[in-house]
Amino acid sequence: MDNARFRLKNPLYVIVYALFVLLVIVPVAFTLGKAFFAGGTLFQNLQLLTAGTFLLLAKTCLLAVAVALLAMVVGATLGFLLYKTDLPARGFFRIALLVPLFISPYILAVAWKDLFFMVFHDTAFMTSFAGVVLVLTTIYSPLAMLITGSALSNIDAQLEESGLMIMDSRKVVWKITLPLIKPALISSFVLVFIFSLSEFSVPAFLGVKVFTTEIFTQFSAFYNHSLAILQSSLLILVCVLLLLAEGKYIAEAPFLSVGSKGTMKKSFKIHGKKAILILLLSGWLFVSVILPFIMLALQSLRDGTQKFAQALDLLAPTFANSIMLAAGGALAIVFTGFVTACYAAGKSGKIFDWLLLIVFAIPSTVLGISLIHFYNRPGLDFIYSGYAIILIGYLGKFTFIAGRLAGNAIRQVPASLTEAALIEGISPLRRALKIMIPLIMPALFAAFLISFIFCLGELGTTIMVYPPGTEIMPIKVFTIMANAPQALTSSMTLIVFSITLIIITAFYFMARPFFTRYRYAGH
Repeated sequence: MDNARFRLKNPLYVIVYALFVLLVIVPVAFTLGKAFFAGGTLFQNLQLLTAGTFLLLAKTCLLAVAVALLAMVVGATLGFLLYKTDLPARGFFRIALLVPLFISPYILAVAWKDLFFMVFHDTAFMTSFAGVVLVLTTIYSPLAMLITGSALSNIDAQLEESGLMIMDSRKVVWKITLPLIKPALISSFVLVFIFSLSEFSVPAFLGVKVFTTEIFTQFSAFYNHSLAILQSSLLILVCVLLLLAEGKYIAEAPFLSVGSKGTMKKSFKIHGKKAILILLLSGWLFVSVILPFIMLALQSLRDGTQKFAQALDLLAPTFANSIMLAAGGALAIVFTGFVTACYAAGKSGKIFDWLLLIVFAIPSTVLGISLIHFYNRPGLDFIYSGYAIILIGYLGKFTFIAGRLAGNAIRQVPASLTEAALIEGISPLRRALKIMIPLIMPALFAAFLISFIFCLGELGTTIMVYPPGTEIMPIKVFTIMANAPQALTSSMTLIVFSITLIIITAFYFMARPFFTRYRYAGH
């Protein structure tokens, strides 16, 4: 983004930057420093990390690699079919296949476990590393589809048209298209790897020991806070090293964008195989979205509606709190992400962007531990004992996503518009309100929707920091399902699944007028 649009010395940016550092970055840095140096020397503290710790980390990394590879292959295939071909119903599949990405992971874990129990009368496969890989691949393939699909949409058609003059379409795909989207493939692999490495709820529900569940056990069950934080630092180290190695691709990846740059696009025509490909897409939609819903419904209602009614009674008190917290968190996230995106061109803006990316990569349980350690003191009790600590967790975890959406939209706005306003002496605030925000309204709406859904289903951070007596939907489900009958667990997750789908559908129809009314310049 051009510096002429906004000035980095604007007080609003300084305030937002300072607040994010104080509320999120300082707690993480404080917690890690305390773990390494409190109660002894650095060497003495590091001795708490045994060979078993590193072996478990290696196994967890292997699991994450398997998920990332599978999700990248599936997502890239889906992205190519839905963004680069002339298949019918592409728009429907693009939206429908995103559903697993916005559903709390533990819901799909329950559904898949129900499936294996009902079909095979045995859940041994699901309670293994392979079962975790299956569930996480289903969840994160849509993310890889989004990233590769956005990259494919932004390829200049002239490059592929030139290739078609000297080679067939298959060679064009392998020789031109795939090399051009290499950054997107790398981005999808790294991000899915980080998500899989950080995932807590799926392996916890399936009873598979991974690094995040070990950290949670040490912190919450054994109260071995020093070891838990040292183990957390290993996860952070792995994630940060990946970001340093491939951060350029991730920071500049065109994923999670609304609209495109207005370049000409090349679509490959499918001859004679459309029916087969539509059948394959329908099959994946059935497996990843429809089948889990059917399994939850069958398991919930197999003995009548008693368990379903009981689940509804248990969850009803959590609806208002969960929705209000998610809405408040989404508003704070979108505002912070928008301010970050506006000032991302300068040096300080790049630093802020990197801070958002690093916190985004920190596992949810680790972020929760950091917030507890920092805010659990008398002077900060007003944050620790209220909803504020939950909102801070949301802000740290998801602002990067909103920032990427807003940033990608802002880059599509012609610099001439804001430069003309600058010449006329219009203040930065009025330029934002009268020019920038109306032009990127679809992206801001999409950022709010995504942030709201993610906050509504967030478990890893929230389960660590929620104050006693607070009733939040994912926490209520997860704490009860540990000792509840399978039918009650399925009923609770079915209700959460249904509520999430209803909210997504409602927001989709609410968003349509925005996408119709507001248009990016250049379209």
